[in-house]
Amino acid sequence: MQSRHMDESRFEPRLFRTTVPYYARYRLGYPDLLIERVIERAGLQWGDAVLDLGCGPGLLAIPFAKAQMRVRGMDPEPDMLAAAREAAREAAVVVDFRQGSSFDLHEGSGRFKLVAMGRSFHWMDRKETLEILDQIVVRDGAVAIFTDHHPDTVENKWREAVREIGSRYGAEYSQWRKRRRDPEYRSHESLLLDSPFSQVEETSIFVRNPLSIDEIIGRALSLSATSPEKLGARRAAFEDDLRAELARLSPGGAFTEVAQIGASIARRP
Repeated sequence: MQSRHMDESRFEPRLFRTTVPYYARYRLGYPDLLIERVIERAGLQWGDAVLDLGCGPGLLAIPFAKAQMRVRGMDPEPDMLAAAREAAREAAVVVDFRQGSSFDLHEGSGRFKLVAMGRSFHWMDRKETLEILDQIVVRDGAVAIFTDHHPDTVENKWREAVREIGSRYGAEYSQWRKRRRDPEYRSHESLLLDSPFSQVEETSIFVRNPLSIDEIIGRALSLSATSPEKLGARRAAFEDDLRAELARLSPGGAFTEVAQIGASIARRP
């Protein structure tokens, strides 16, 4: 059942299909301590129902299942769901993975104590999604929007190489970043404050990880703008140029990533 209100004109359900082999392996995971904090602040108890909306390969669904929640993962990309199911089997947890997106949610979709979204909310019609979540999140439930941010620090200098070369090869480096440059753009938190879930708080963890050149290239291939599909026949040239620039920045091929991984937790007043 589709929402009657959402504008699906910019929705690309298979945008990430060629990123699947790279997404779970090279994207930042969510620290256990962050999951524990969200569980505590959302008031979750064992067996509570959690929806991971835009679940990808299960980077949130599986940790919540490990914490003994009753989890449903939802994603429009069937290959992502296949990867998520395999990851859940390897983790020995049970997750109900279903194909679909925010456009498929309706008041009969179930009732959840928490709806979590990891790097997915910006792809949705955010205002309309929050209105639909108001119908399926229980009265004392919450919404958690997970994000990651890389501060401006010398350790993250490799990211400029990914951005610059990605912009050169990508048809559009990031459509959602382009939307963020719109003078009328509103942050996730601004929209939450105008939604039924207007009681908002944030928690985050800083991490520092070593990275190799191969890992940075894998991270780039996990992005929608520089996916294997978007690069097409230019993929080998993209990888060669990125590898050469990274080798210039660090002849030894060793890099560091500093990132802030967090969640905005929103409840009704």
